Amino acid sequence: MKASMAMLCLVWGFNFVIMKLGNGAFPPVLFAALRFLTGAVVLLFVSFMKKIPLPNKSDLKWYILCGLLQTTYFNIAIQISLNYVSAGLTSVLTYSMPLFLSVMAHRWIPGEQLTTRKTVGIVLGLVGLFISMNIQLGGSFLAVLLALSSAISWAAANLIFKLKLKHCDNVPYTTWQMTIGAVGLLLFSFSFEHGELHWGFMPVVYILFAGIVASALAFVMWNHILSRTEASKASIFLLLVPVVGVISGYLFLKESLKIVTLAGILLVLAGIWVVNSKGTREMKVMD
Repeated sequence: MKASMAMLCLVWGFNFVIMKLGNGAFPPVLFAALRFLTGAVVLLFVSFMKKIPLPNKSDLKWYILCGLLQTTYFNIAIQISLNYVSAGLTSVLTYSMPLFLSVMAHRWIPGEQLTTRKTVGIVLGLVGLFISMNIQLGGSFLAVLLALSSAISWAAANLIFKLKLKHCDNVPYTTWQMTIGAVGLLLFSFSFEHGELHWGFMPVVYILFAGIVASALAFVMWNHILSRTEASKASIFLLLVPVVGVISGYLFLKESLKIVTLAGILLVLAGIWVVNSKGTREMKVMD
């Protein structure tokens, strides 16, 4: 399972490079819509070939809600906040999701209590992420709240999956929530976005990688991991995603990489180790 998480973090981290390149060819929300629409088409084809049945009517409302929270709102909130807040701060606020998911899991999922060890590990990881992203504070307070709300919406979607859809096969769940989310992104882009489209061979490559690898495959992997692992232990690994994004930017886009970034990465790794290590004594921090 840890090998799968490592692969997932590498894919999503490198996808930061792909998104930056893709946003140079398309308006950002439209690129996100094309990404998830491509992933949805691939998964729909897989579902058709494997003759996977349509979702149960009783589950459909949860599919819709997860699609709107995890795909539509999450991506729109990030793109809007990036106009007013630095990319580093947006990344940290967005990837504070493990903290919110752990608190939600403590409250609503039996057997997933938020312990002192888990809390220390999550906070340590977030501090490391804050340092490694070379944060520039400032910007609109409302934009900060919007970026933070993206983490909450992502955490809420994961909680709904754990509570209401854990019995579902990961492929159809990912397929339909991604389809619904992509439609929402398209509607938003057509209604509010303006900008030129620059089609070409490489822009198509960006869409295919982001859609097939970083969306269809990666989200099936993530939902599989989440269905079999405690929410806090699975989500803490995601703090590595923006860190891998920074390193990928250095390697492929010639972006700067500072010593303080490496120190932050070590703290992120320490936080992940603390959350996933077996302590001799664990105390609940909430009742």
